Amino acid sequence: MRASPSRRRPMGRCLQGRAGLEGGGPGLARGVAVRWLTETVARRQSASQGVGAQATREGATAAAAGQGAGYDRPVDRFASSGTRCSCRGFAPSPVLMEEMEEELKCPVCGSFYREPIILPCSHNLCQACARNILVQTPESESPQSRRASGSGVSDYDYLDLDKMSLYSEADSGYGSYGGFASAPTTPCQKSPNGVRVFPPAMPPPATHLSPALAPVPRNSCITCPQCHRSLILDDRGLRGFPKNRVLEGVIDRYQQSKAAALKCQLCEKAPKEATVMCEQCDVFYCDPCRLRCHPPRGPLAKHRLVPPAQGRVSRRLSPRKVSTCTDHELENHSMYCVQCKMPVCYQCLEEGKHSSHEVKALGAMWKLHKSQLSQALNGLSDRAKEAKEFLVQLRNMVQQIQENSVEFEACLVAQCDALIDALNRRKAQLLARVNKEHEHKLKVVRDQISHCTVKLRQTTGLMEYCLEVIKENDPSGFLQISDALIRRVHLTEDQWGKGTLTPRMTTDFDLSLDNSPLLQSIHQLDFVQMKASSPVPATPILQLEECCTHNNSATLSWKQPPLSTVPAEGYILELDDGNGGQFREVYVGKETMCTVDGLHFNSTYNARIKAFNKTGVSQYSKTLVLQTSEVAWFAFDPGSAHADIIFSNDNLTVTCSSYDDRVVLGKTGFSKGVHYWELTVDRYENHPDPAFGVARIDVMKDVMLGKDDKAWAMYVDNNRSWFMHNNSHTNRTEGGITKGATIGVLLDLNRKTLTFFINDEQQGPIAFENVEGLFFPAVSLNRNVQVTLHTGLPVPDFYSSRASIA
Repeated sequence: MRASPSRRRPMGRCLQGRAGLEGGGPGLARGVAVRWLTETVARRQSASQGVGAQATREGATAAAAGQGAGYDRPVDRFASSGTRCSCRGFAPSPVLMEEMEEELKCPVCGSFYREPIILPCSHNLCQACARNILVQTPESESPQSRRASGSGVSDYDYLDLDKMSLYSEADSGYGSYGGFASAPTTPCQKSPNGVRVFPPAMPPPATHLSPALAPVPRNSCITCPQCHRSLILDDRGLRGFPKNRVLEGVIDRYQQSKAAALKCQLCEKAPKEATVMCEQCDVFYCDPCRLRCHPPRGPLAKHRLVPPAQGRVSRRLSPRKVSTCTDHELENHSMYCVQCKMPVCYQCLEEGKHSSHEVKALGAMWKLHKSQLSQALNGLSDRAKEAKEFLVQLRNMVQQIQENSVEFEACLVAQCDALIDALNRRKAQLLARVNKEHEHKLKVVRDQISHCTVKLRQTTGLMEYCLEVIKENDPSGFLQISDALIRRVHLTEDQWGKGTLTPRMTTDFDLSLDNSPLLQSIHQLDFVQMKASSPVPATPILQLEECCTHNNSATLSWKQPPLSTVPAEGYILELDDGNGGQFREVYVGKETMCTVDGLHFNSTYNARIKAFNKTGVSQYSKTLVLQTSEVAWFAFDPGSAHADIIFSNDNLTVTCSSYDDRVVLGKTGFSKGVHYWELTVDRYENHPDPAFGVARIDVMKDVMLGKDDKAWAMYVDNNRSWFMHNNSHTNRTEGGITKGATIGVLLDLNRKTLTFFINDEQQGPIAFENVEGLFFPAVSLNRNVQVTLHTGLPVPDFYSSRASIA
């Protein structure tokens, strides 16, 4: 769903949900706000030795003195050209290291990562946990079958459902990840970290092999438990994912800093203290688990068991593995592909996999990304500095409120005592009001302290983790996670945007007592009216005469009540999901009119509006019911079409300037309901075979529709037709097209089917089943064909009656 300004007047900012609402705004000025981190570094370097410690100490001293134009940022020194990271001597405090612990735990098992691998979505998993959540997919979805069919699909091809976003810009409105697009639905469970985890289809067989060596089931699919993206594994299985050596190094340092007793890694409930470590298995055992899982017989009898402390030292002293290519295990990474965002070896370049891509030196890109992450951390540290000062301000406000409350109560009691008996009953009432205001102010400030403390703890944990990552000297390992970290740092910085560090409550009590009236007026004695800025705005009124729907868009207009004296700083517009579900924010701004695009066709939505100012928010307005169009009106989209496509007739008629097939899409996408449109053949020469159907937004535009896995189509010549998807041709059917023929396309997303018609007669059986997601009408043609699009058509009567019978 997309909310956009109306053409009638300038509009405010339109948002996609609360996350988008609170994350926007320009970045704030950076500067000496990082000094709190600098001073911490300087204090902890007093006992450090070596060049790295001295460099950090010098950077902290220069920052504290406010020298240079470098914003007093020690982080800037981390990525300086030609020097190693100067924060090697930095020893984070136990409190800060504890806040970083969430970054070091697997979302599946909830424990520290062991042999972490990096998924294409930039999230990490333990190698054993990744194997445990594998799900087998049908044979037709395997990479082998796709390569056999001739498609150019990547080995790690995300499932179609993964292409959907929570708020689409077309018909989808709202969506969610409901499972696999091509794999059987599997019940999900929650990991210790609270994320959704898909369990394995069947329990893995007991084995003493490591997860990397154990065989992976054929046609396996894995779903990231954090972002729920799904992908199908190729022949390499889990070995095709790069290992996150940087994360392993950070975890090793963190565990060493804890200096706690080593625990058994196989105890199911309360881990016991480890008594031995197997150097070959790299596992710590207590005595019961060693006897049960590592008996001294067979092949395990040759394993060397050492004390836990010695095992920890041997782990720490073991040389770090050299970064090797996942495709060519004997070759080291030497270059970095900018388009693929991954390190590559020279053999990858010789094989032509990155022939058209921009490739740069590994060391140069390592330094560049370190510099970018350091610069991003500067901005985030500024926000952390401001948040720390803001928390001090809030805590001072608590003391001021307490003092002001005591002072106000004393004054009130003195005035009431002067009035003796006549004021006694009224005095109790007034004191109750003061205490209520007192508690309200304290509650607001304490709630803000709690919220800001949690956010600051998360921010500090992310900063500490990023600082530990910057210390790594593994270029390829760093580059594998640097992009994701930079995005997270920028997102966290945006969350400290304007308004977050502003107190929600003042320390003053906006009440005063007038004791001048005569004794007979005592029973009418009351506090004078609060300040004008204190009340919340009045409830907005929806202007029904200006609210309307068009196609799958809705325009809403509202105003303040005529007699309202309290100004509103802005308005919040909320819509449900079209199925009577929960309301969600779709617009926040100062304007009084908004157009929301991308709703579902033939759906009923409920809308409501409320106003807000610094004091709070008003009540919701009356709920307005909106009905979107039953049928879709749309044209072809010049913005997404191939350059050889020629448009005319208000983008309803298309042809092509090339002899090769070119693809053009419709402007409107569908993810719900039943939709029908037709295309008439205006010109048909030399017996070409145009294709008609539906496609994803990222379908290939320079080949016939249906050649890749992003399109579902019927291509037809003058004698017969075929259905095609992912370059697979099926259901040859007699009967072709000529000039003047009409092709109908029926997309039934309720039954998840796609059906084709030629001259009002169904062409073959149901072409495709189990189609779900977001689809756009699509056509591929060459210069020998010209077609015209007809939309806004009802579903054919015979199909409606057949569907009702079914």
